[in-house]
Formats: sequence, C-alpha cells, structure tokens
Amino acid sequence: MPQLNEKKALVTGGGTGIGQAIAIDLAKEGVDVTICGRRAAPLEDTVKQIEAEGGQARFVVSDMADPNSIEALAKDVQAQGSIDILVNNAGFSSQVRSARYIGAEEWRAVMDVNTMGPAMLTRLLLGPMIEKEQGDVVLICSMAAITPSPVAGAAYSAAKTAAKAYMNVLQQEVKPYGIRCMTVCPAEVDTPILDNRPRVPNEKDRETMIQPEDVSAAVLMAVSLPQRTTVSEIAIATTIKRDTSADLAAALTKQSSDG
Repeated sequence: MPQLNEKKALVTGGGTGIGQAIAIDLAKEGVDVTICGRRAAPLEDTVKQIEAEGGQARFVVSDMADPNSIEALAKDVQAQGSIDILVNNAGFSSQVRSARYIGAEEWRAVMDVNTMGPAMLTRLLLGPMIEKEQGDVVLICSMAAITPSPVAGAAYSAAKTAAKAYMNVLQQEVKPYGIRCMTVCPAEVDTPILDNRPRVPNEKDRETMIQPEDVSAAVLMAVSLPQRTTVSEIAIATTIKRDTSADLAAALTKQSSDG
C-alpha cells in the first residue's frame, strides 16, 4: 500500500488487542506509528515487535480518562509532526453490566474512556489535518452501539452509542476539509477487555470470535483507499453466533471488582 508509506499515525490503546494489531499492520505499510496506553510494558512490547520487522514506532504513556494527560499526549505527538491517521481505539468496560446495579464511579469511568477521551484527543489533533485538507480519524466502536445488550453492559452500550453519534457529527463537520471519519463496530473480539466480564469467556467461547487482526484488516482497507473515497462505517459480525445465555445470566447479577 504505497499510499500509506511515510505517513504518521497515532493509535490509542496500542499495547494489546485491536490497537496492537492496527499499529503493527500500519507499520508494515511504512507508517511511522506512535502508540499510547496506561501501561508502559505492553506498549514497549508492541514497539519492539514493530522495530524487529523494520518498522518505525514509539510509545507514550497516557490515560484517555484524564484530560490533562490527553493534552500532554497531543503536544508530544504534534512535536513530532502532524498526524495523518488517528485511531481512537482505547476502550474500557465495567465489571458491573446490569443497569440495576452499576454505580456512578464505574459509569463515569466507562464514559470517559470511550467518549470523552476520543473526542478531546481528536479536537486537539484536528488543526493540522484541516490545514492540509487531508487526514483520517478512525474510531474503534462496538456492535453494542448498534444492538445494545446486558452482555455488553448498560454503561458500555451507552458509551459506544454516544461515541458513534459523535463520529457522525464529526464527519459532517470535517468532511468538507477533506478529512475522512470511519467508525468500526465489531462484535465480540478476543481481546483482554473480555477478562473484565462477570463471566469470562473460555477457550471454546473464543474459538469463533473476531480476532484483532480481522478488525485491523478492515481499518487498513479503509485508510488505504484513494482520498476521494470514504468508508464511514463498518459493522463486523461473527460468522457463527455462539450461545451467550450463560453470559447474559451473569451480566444480570450484581457484580463488583471485590466479588
């Protein structure tokens, strides 16, 4: 994909799962990648994987729930040159899924990471894209934004629905400047976020789930298209639907991080 060569990208939540897969795949296409996340160790591991294959990458420790941390990240990234591709991937889900039991602290944490974080980071990085009249803003959303459910959780479903609406508004504002906005809504993806569920999926459950590289393939397809073409939304479903009755039963009970 020569059209991606020498571009610059920022991928949030790039230490594991979907973010890691996207960062690695972008780097393989010649993109200079910056990744961020809350923990240095997994970020460093992703950078090492990219560099081992001859790619360029760096990492910045940042918290998408903290506006000050987001502002510091934006300044750090802009000091390296303007971003061509922004992938808002970092996500968080509460352990309590039930609308009857989730508390304010967990609700706020889920909304901050999934909605406030992407919106504030995008706002800070849009200026140079508008000046160049070119850029890609990608949000890794969720099928929960299309079909909310107790399994996904009340807060997570609400947050992803809000994030999807935000991207729709953003696209209307910045499309005239040549900026493309894409929302990716995958169903269950086999990533570490599943470990926070009331019932953690087992190995058999994960066999038919979407894999991080599947989502990455969709993102690369969209950002590598000619500038005249925009893929505004992609919904990615599993081919074989698994039985989630046990997950639903667990989601409807009162759960907490301390048991």
